[in-house]
This record gives sequence, structure tokens and C-alpha cells, in this order.
Amino acid sequence: MTASDATTVQEKKQNEEELNPFRIAQRQLDDAAKLMGLEPSVHEYLREPQRLITVRIPVRMDDGTTKTFTGFRCQYNDARGPTKGGLRFHPEETVDTVKALAAWMTWKTSVVDIPLGGGKGGVICNPKEMSQGELERLSRGWVRAVHQVVGPEKDVPAPDVYTTPQVMAWMMDELSVIRGYNVPGFITGKPVPLGGSKGRGDATARGGMFVLREAAKTKGIDLAKATVAIQGYGNAGYYAAKLVTELFGSKVVAVSDSSGGIFKDSGLDAEAVSAFKSKNGTVVGFEGSKKITNEELLELDVDVLIPAGIENAITGDNAGNLKCRILLELANGPTTPDADDILYKNGVFVLPDFLANAGGVTVSYFEQVQNAYNFYWELDEIHRQLDKKMTEAFAAVHKTAADHDTHMRMAAYVVAVRRVAEAVKLRGIVA
Repeated sequence: MTASDATTVQEKKQNEEELNPFRIAQRQLDDAAKLMGLEPSVHEYLREPQRLITVRIPVRMDDGTTKTFTGFRCQYNDARGPTKGGLRFHPEETVDTVKALAAWMTWKTSVVDIPLGGGKGGVICNPKEMSQGELERLSRGWVRAVHQVVGPEKDVPAPDVYTTPQVMAWMMDELSVIRGYNVPGFITGKPVPLGGSKGRGDATARGGMFVLREAAKTKGIDLAKATVAIQGYGNAGYYAAKLVTELFGSKVVAVSDSSGGIFKDSGLDAEAVSAFKSKNGTVVGFEGSKKITNEELLELDVDVLIPAGIENAITGDNAGNLKCRILLELANGPTTPDADDILYKNGVFVLPDFLANAGGVTVSYFEQVQNAYNFYWELDEIHRQLDKKMTEAFAAVHKTAADHDTHMRMAAYVVAVRRVAEAVKLRGIVA
């Protein structure tokens, strides 16, 4: 190996480390701990998850063979209440991703001040290549593997990437069979007939809209005249496009998916683009639009940019090229710490993921509450309570940002970590 080859390998390793989601989560915590003067013993405790479970799940496939899948559940911190967090079925799921998302969920439940901790789970599989029967057997197998450490009082899963309300229904049923009685509060994101909550489908995006509304007020931005670009056109991206138009009258000029993006200066109709994607598998090619790349979408001159797709979309390499005034993070971990510093210096108002996309877990909490006392709220009550929670969370984070003269992500960490640290110390977990 030549010296230049060795340098290239080293640079690659450094880049991989910089984009490792759990290393990013730890770095963000470290920065907040330093700013707020967090006690070293508490800081050390909060840098790693309380519990990380790896399970092996044998599944009988349709062809008669048995395939064994690897699954994870990370229960990051339960000082404020039972852990809560999604479950992913993904071929590239990793332990570090699960740990990072569990950490961010800990801060997310704390920043919106709901009495839950943070958890996350995943199974390494490709659901696109599996039949419904295979997915059901995998879902039930995961529950059998973890049933002793989950439940309404311990850890409550929810849908995430490639898991659906139907998957949640199978899982709820499996735990109910094991326990011998119905346990609807074990899992959220269920179909409404099985104890799911109204308003869960668009909760992540709707919560983000409430945060965006408050942010626009502070920046003097008229959302009725604002232009919006959305990277990622899954559930959160679609509902963001729909709601930002319906609630505020904003104009969505660009959206994208994994195949690329589209731009239309006169604006895109969310429903029409969604119907086109359902038929064609991508937004690319939508009538009257211009094809652009995901990278080009991020750098459009718009008022509001909404990353709603993948992690690490905005890095130190491209952050300086962003021209938006507000960055609303509906995806988990779309911005790296290096990018945060650049965006702050350039005056981009970043609404961090675990504040901006906390609407989903908030309505999931409402679902838990409704399951617990077997009484279910109407949709307008869900929206009213969600608005209240998100508005209060924004106000707390914005005030903290001003008090510490820092950006919103750091302020959100300070608010969230302070609450978790307080619970840890009050319980005597760390002296």
C-alpha cells in the first residue's frame, strides 16, 4: 500500500466516524453538557444506553426453509418513564443507528415534556422481498424474543421505517396471546379499531407545522408568501407538503425521493404528486416539473427547507450552500454537527429534529393515555393538545437559545438533558 493509499483509507475511516449516528449523538450531548455545566458523573451515565438487547429470530419462510434474522431493542433511559420508540425493518439496520435513535428519542420525549424515556428497535431484513405471511411471522417472532422486557410499564414500540399499523397490530396481538389478556397499550401506531389514536397518521408533520408557525413568527416570515422545498416524500414529506399548503398557504416548489427530485416554480400539488408516485414509484417525471437531484433541492433559494428523508443529508461539505431561511428537520439526524456550526454562522434558523418531529411521539403518548383509561379523544382534541405541547416546547427551546446565545439544537439539548438529569439525580440513580 502506498502512502497516498494509506492516507485515503485513513480519510475514509475518519469520514465514516464523523457520520456514525451514535458518535454524532454523543458529540451533541457532550457539547450540551459542557455548555450547561452538567456533572461529570451524570454526563458519563447519559452517554451510553442503559440496556441494549440483541435477539435472533427464526422465521419459517414461504418456501419451507427457516431463515434467522437479527433484531435489536435499545432502551436508552427510563428515568422519566417507560422507554418509547419505533421499530425498523431495514436491510441496513445497525446497532449504532438504533442506539443513536434511542438517544434522540430520550431527548425528544423530554423536550416536549411527556413522562417517557427513549428507546428504539430494529430488525435486519428486507421487507420489500418478504410476503405478508413472512412479515407477520417475523413480527410475532420479534415479540416472542423480547416480551419479557417490553410492555406498557417498561417499553412501548411504535412504527418506523418499513413497519406499519398492521405490523403493530400483529405485535400487539402476539403479546396479548403471551400475557393471556389484551394489552393495547403495549404498542402505539395501531389501527384505530384496535385502540389506535386518531391523528397519528400526520402527527409528525403536523407537529412540525406548529413549530414552523412559531419559528416564522419570531423571524417575521409570512408563511402565506413562503416557498418550501421538501427532501423525502414518504409519510412525513407528503403530509408536510399537504399541511404547509392547507394551514399556511405556502407554496411547495420542490420535493424528492430516493430516485431524485422535481421542481416547479408555480408550485406542486401534494395530492397529485402523491398519486403520481403511487402509480410510478417515484416523483420524478411528474407532469410540468423539472427534474433535479436531491443535492440541488437542498441548495434551492427557498424560505423553508424540510429534510424529511435520510440521516446526514446536510454536512460540512454542503451546509454553506444552503439558502433557506428556516430549516425544519422532520427526518432523524439529517444535519451533522459540523453543518450545524456553518448554518448558525450563516443565519439559517434550524429547527432540530427532536423538537421539530416530536409530534409523532407526542400523539403516540396520547394513544398510550387513551389505551390506559379506555376512552378515546376526537380528532380536534388531539390537534389541540398537540398544538399546545409543540408550542410550549418551541417556547422553552427558543428562550434557552437566547439565554445561552446558542443555536436551537444546542438549546433543545440543554432543555432535554436538564430534565433527564434532574430525574436521574432525584431518583438517586447517580449521586
